[in-house]
Amino acid sequence: MTEKIYEGKAKILYTTDDPDVLLTHFKDDATAFNAQKRGTILEKGKMNCQITSALFQWLESKGIPTHLIKQSAPDQMLVRRVTIIPIEVVVRNIAAGSLCRQTGLPEGQKLPFPLVEYYFKNDDLGDPLLTRNRLLVMELATPEQLEKLQTLALSINQNLQDFFSRCQITLVDFKLEFGINNQGEILLADEISPDTCRLWDQNQNDPQSRVMDKDRFRRDLGNVETAYQEVQQRVLDELASQ
Repeated sequence: MTEKIYEGKAKILYTTDDPDVLLTHFKDDATAFNAQKRGTILEKGKMNCQITSALFQWLESKGIPTHLIKQSAPDQMLVRRVTIIPIEVVVRNIAAGSLCRQTGLPEGQKLPFPLVEYYFKNDDLGDPLLTRNRLLVMELATPEQLEKLQTLALSINQNLQDFFSRCQITLVDFKLEFGINNQGEILLADEISPDTCRLWDQNQNDPQSRVMDKDRFRRDLGNVETAYQEVQQRVLDELASQ
C-alpha cells in the first residue's frame, strides 16, 4: 500500500512495499520565481519522467551512480530511497539567468571554465547562494561530501555537454540534487529535464526562438510544450542511435 510522504513543486513521492524503494510521480504543474508564478505545462510530467529516466540510465553507463531503478509508468519512476542533501548544485557553462543579474556578465557569454555553485535548498529563505565555508558552518555537508559533489557535478556536466551537443542542443546551465543511501553513498537524485536545465537549440540564432526549457514558461515566450517535446524527441533519437 502506497502512502504519500512528500509533495514538491514538480513531483510527489510515495512509499512502496519495499522500505528502500520509493515511487516518484512527475506532475504537470509548473512554477517559477520560487513558486510566485504558477501554471501547467500539458504532459510535462510524462515528458520530464521519460527524459530523466533516459538520461539517468545513460549516466549510469558512464559511471555516475543514480537513485533510478526503472521507469514504471509514463509519469512515474521507481527510485532508491535516499536522504536528500539540502544543497542544489548548479553548473554553469554559459552566462544566463541569475548569473547575469548578479555579475553583469552578458547573456550568452561562454565561461572560461564550468562554474559550480551551491544553493541552500530552502524555500523560506529563497534558496540562497552559499559559499563553501557557509555550507560547512551550517553543517549541510562535510568537506569530503562537498568534494564528491563537485567531482560528480563536473563529470555529469562533461558527459551531458557531449550528449546534448550530439542532439544539436547547447547545455547552458543546470541544477542537480544528490542523496545519500543506507550505505553512505552519494547518488544523483531528483531529475534532469527542461525544468532543471537551460537548453538552447543550436539550429536557432534568435535569443527567444532557441530556448528549449522552462525559461519559455518563466518569460512567457509561448510554445512551452513544443519545446519540451523537441528535447524529448532529440534525447530519445540520440540514445536510439547509439
